[in-house]
Amino acid sequence: MAQHCSTTKVLEDGRVSPPSGTVPTTTIPTTFLDTFWLVRYLTQRLYFYEFPHPTSHFMQNALPRLKTSLSLTLERFFPFAGNLRLPPPPQMPYIFFSDGDSIPFVVTESDADFNHLTSNHARHAQELQTLAPNLPPSTTEFSDGTDARKQLPLMAIRITVFPNAGFSIGIAFCHVAADGKAFTHFTKSWASACKSQGDLRFLDNIPPPDHNRDSVPDPRRISSVFVEQYREFISNFAGHVINQTDKVRVTYRISRANVEALKKLIGTKNDEAEAAEQLRLSTFVVTCAYVWVCLTKVEASGSPSDDDTFCNFLFSADCRHRLKLPPEYFGNCLQPCIISAKMGELVGENGILVAAKAIGRAVTELDKGVLTEAEKWIPRTREAFSTSKYNVIAVGSPKLLVYETDFGWGRPRKTEVAHIDSSGAFALAESREPVLGGVEIGFAPSPTQLPKFKAVFEDGLLNFNSSH
Repeated sequence: MAQHCSTTKVLEDGRVSPPSGTVPTTTIPTTFLDTFWLVRYLTQRLYFYEFPHPTSHFMQNALPRLKTSLSLTLERFFPFAGNLRLPPPPQMPYIFFSDGDSIPFVVTESDADFNHLTSNHARHAQELQTLAPNLPPSTTEFSDGTDARKQLPLMAIRITVFPNAGFSIGIAFCHVAADGKAFTHFTKSWASACKSQGDLRFLDNIPPPDHNRDSVPDPRRISSVFVEQYREFISNFAGHVINQTDKVRVTYRISRANVEALKKLIGTKNDEAEAAEQLRLSTFVVTCAYVWVCLTKVEASGSPSDDDTFCNFLFSADCRHRLKLPPEYFGNCLQPCIISAKMGELVGENGILVAAKAIGRAVTELDKGVLTEAEKWIPRTREAFSTSKYNVIAVGSPKLLVYETDFGWGRPRKTEVAHIDSSGAFALAESREPVLGGVEIGFAPSPTQLPKFKAVFEDGLLNFNSSH
């Protein structure tokens, strides 16, 4: 696969802040749901939009709208313009905002092929990484006399213009400040503000974020358990930059018909099993089960000695409604879930049933209660990665409806989670074609894995579609 070479030049390198004087100096504490993400705190997403006009037109017409609307949006979502402060333990991190804090905002022009970048076929990961910003480095000194040792910026934005074709919006943000749902609330608010072109009545249709961290229950003082994780983090902290990788990026779509065929296939296998059980066959469960099996088959060596090796599947579940928090709660409200199954079972004839049962049980357990063993999240996650090299991670969710992020130039041509290149995860989103339905899945295999991955994934879809 040949890499598409391109050149980029910087058109503007500045910053955007909330309107001066609109937000007072504010400190927001972190909860244990936030500090869990200290270990891997950098998240990156790309949005691509069609814009068949020259760069000069973009700079004169589109860019001012994007910047003005971003400033207005940051009045509500001001934590993203602030910093995460890291005081000495046992104090815990907190978000600090003061008037004048701002977000790095860079505009570049690229001669890369817009159609190639927004396609589903294999592309070098580096081609997308150049469009995604990293967070600025931490700083260690303050002029206000606080006892914080270091502080981390929480967001950076990079706009890339592809003349006469389109533009991309690349956003990096710190996961400690917000999860995917809170971040999507921000991007859709920004998009609505931009689309309204200064008509502030759009605010009536979008509820503001809820910054009240006191609403997160912690009856067992789980936060105290996370102090030790923070102590370890701060002693080893050296910043977090996503480096260039040799991975490739490819996108697959599992259609609504594919999903229904998967549900039917799994249901049939369950009926034929000796110990049939009540299944939870949601779109999320069957899609993740299929992906888990496919990725395990790609990794499997074929050696019988590997049959008893445990493979892990990890995902995070939004807990807002389970904890009776408002949908607009700004912060993290995710419970990590870790599921294990033997490789021999996953790659076997009934692997899809094994995977679906395991994931479905985990989702059902969430309905019985969340945060019940939160103090064990960190050791369990570490154990999963230390005892097995076969770890599949799902990020994103079709429920976030990222393709509804319209800044005034229509739905995104494509959206990508850029940081999966280095994390080994796959990204879920709703289909960009609402009529077709289904799920869009972004993968980042290595070049050597790509042919086998392509064969396993595509052949599997063909086989169960033809038999059901």
